[in-house]
Amino acid sequence: MPDFTNNVAFITGAAHGQGRAVAVALAKEGAAIVAFDIARPLSYPGYSLGSESDLTSLQREIESLGVGCLTVQGDVRVNDDIKQAVQLAITTFGRIDILFNNAGICAYGLAHELPEEEWDAMLDINLKGAWLVAKHIIPIMIQQKSGVIINNSSIAGLRGMNRLSHYAASKWGLVGLTKSWAIELAPHNIRVNSIHPTGVNTPMNDGLAALEGTTTQEIAERSAGNLLSVPWVEPEDVSNMVLYLASDKARYVTGSQFVVDAGLLTR
Repeated sequence: MPDFTNNVAFITGAAHGQGRAVAVALAKEGAAIVAFDIARPLSYPGYSLGSESDLTSLQREIESLGVGCLTVQGDVRVNDDIKQAVQLAITTFGRIDILFNNAGICAYGLAHELPEEEWDAMLDINLKGAWLVAKHIIPIMIQQKSGVIINNSSIAGLRGMNRLSHYAASKWGLVGLTKSWAIELAPHNIRVNSIHPTGVNTPMNDGLAALEGTTTQEIAERSAGNLLSVPWVEPEDVSNMVLYLASDKARYVTGSQFVVDAGLLTR
């Protein structure tokens, strides 16, 4: 596995699910972690998100690995929250080497029936939030003359999906950011890529199932249709991809999209 000793990773949506798995995976390979999460309920999408207790337990888990962990409760839509978190990260660790833009929500709705506030929430969290976090971290990476940004998109960022137009729009937007940042930041030795998982076995599945009045298995089958005989991939499958892209093994990889989809897009 790659060695991330002396690296610092800033991870949004870190309290549980994919963000937590990536935080732990990077910490196991020596990286200090800045775990940023809203850690409170939101009226939309209405299912449980990460909590303060999740952040606390994450910090304990990471520190037990012998590396530093800073946890910050904040909203990726709020400039001051991000600014303060990034300043605290620099004060504490002195640098930021890896940004995993992971914070995001998902919910169903026909495009023409979506209330404006639901459209805005989806785009603000999933897309604007990624831009706003990077806006504060990119200048640090430029000063360092190095860095890696990984945007967590989705298979919905590479195809259309029924009743998920606002979600797909936000995830396609991340591809545009990825490719544009890769061009802008290459002269500064900063690499930028996006990853595109199929459904992932996280608490979001339970939340979507509850909202739809169905089961997680039915949600997976409806949304995915993976080629391989699994209803979803695991958070560790996502973290394995992130570790590769963040490492020197991918030193010449930038501006690209990496699919972790159990063959869905091939189908």
